[in-house]
Amino acid sequence: MAVFRVEGGHRLSGSITPQGAKNEALQIICATLLTPERVVIHNIPQILDVMQLIELLRKMGVKVERLDDDSYSFEARDIDFDYIRSEDYRQRCTRLRGSVMLIGPMLARFGVGYIPKPGGDKIGRRRLDTHFLGFQKLGAKFNFDIADSFFMVEGKPLKGTYMLLDEASVTGTANIVMAAVMAKGRTTIYNAACEPYLQQLCKMLNRMGARISGIASNLLTIDGVESLGGTSHTLLPDMIEVGSFIGMAAMNQSELTIKNVSFENLGIIPAQFARMGIRFEQRGDDIYIPQQDHYSIDTFLDGSIMTIADAPWPGLTPDLLSIFLVVATQAKGAVLIHQKMFESRLFFVDKLIDMGAQIILCDPHRATVIGHDHRIRLRATRMSSPDIRAGVALLIAAMSAEGVSTIQNIDQIDRGYKFIDQRLNALGAHITRVEDDCK
Repeated sequence: MAVFRVEGGHRLSGSITPQGAKNEALQIICATLLTPERVVIHNIPQILDVMQLIELLRKMGVKVERLDDDSYSFEARDIDFDYIRSEDYRQRCTRLRGSVMLIGPMLARFGVGYIPKPGGDKIGRRRLDTHFLGFQKLGAKFNFDIADSFFMVEGKPLKGTYMLLDEASVTGTANIVMAAVMAKGRTTIYNAACEPYLQQLCKMLNRMGARISGIASNLLTIDGVESLGGTSHTLLPDMIEVGSFIGMAAMNQSELTIKNVSFENLGIIPAQFARMGIRFEQRGDDIYIPQQDHYSIDTFLDGSIMTIADAPWPGLTPDLLSIFLVVATQAKGAVLIHQKMFESRLFFVDKLIDMGAQIILCDPHRATVIGHDHRIRLRATRMSSPDIRAGVALLIAAMSAEGVSTIQNIDQIDRGYKFIDQRLNALGAHITRVEDDCK
């Protein structure tokens, strides 16, 4: 298995352009199943999760054509339902959590959807109740075979209804929206997720002929249509990459320009980095981070310790909390990181503690970080990437550490970040991808 060897202490310089948004790509690619007509998608990131989903659609019978480095066309004229019941389909789906969003489009267009229990990051319990409760509200019948962990949903025709989601799940909302666009009558979804990527999905569906209103709010109204047609769509830049690069520049005391970030779709992210004391400038649609030897964490008005917590949009995305945590290890001051959604996502902090970071893991959801203010450098060590975001947080730590660190299980990083070693090396990082020689 390949590992990263990271020589720390090298400052970055130059400019970098974020990839297309991973989480948007997974939704948009699944939505191509809603029509037999051609759908062209631009700015698709060449990352493991997205490439696996595209290959899965090929296996299902979708005609996929690569138009250039980051553009693909999809034509889902016929679906091979024999393949969907095969062992190969099962194995591919269980490696990819985004595969759960295949059910909504299949249910809408064909009246049936099959999916094994999906895989993905090991960051704690990630229930799927919201998805299937929504399908049942639309009139579908749901069955889960405990013996082989296989979900089956059947329902034709689906009927519009009112539903109040039990949680503002992004993938749950996306799946239900895709199921409802061709349901009979009107569907109203309250407590819907409203992240920019969900907004992008709804806008694309409307261009295909859907009738969705309330976009960008938590109350969506969908009037069902008979069929959808083809369209073209361009993915937003990945806000998680943008946040990762901001944190990486600050922690490595580097000067960096992040190009074409779609600033208006970053929400609270820039403001939260500002509260960490990180200086930056918006230059058009770029973000410029100057070299800064120190950054000081704010306190609340009453002087109490700063808390950074995840929340549904327009709150802070949970995917960036790992980045905020590692950046805090070299800040001046202290911060409480509160990861509300996933109970295992902070368990990578033991690796940072081994590197010399001052972190108290209060419980599975909260960690207090006391920053070194760059007075003490982290120590190089050998570590393993437990999930995509923690993997990049560890990479950032290794880039600032003294000595050469080894990061194992880098497939996790490759799932979410395109050619990350090559792109960072072009800025001055020293990251080598090698086969692991440790037995």
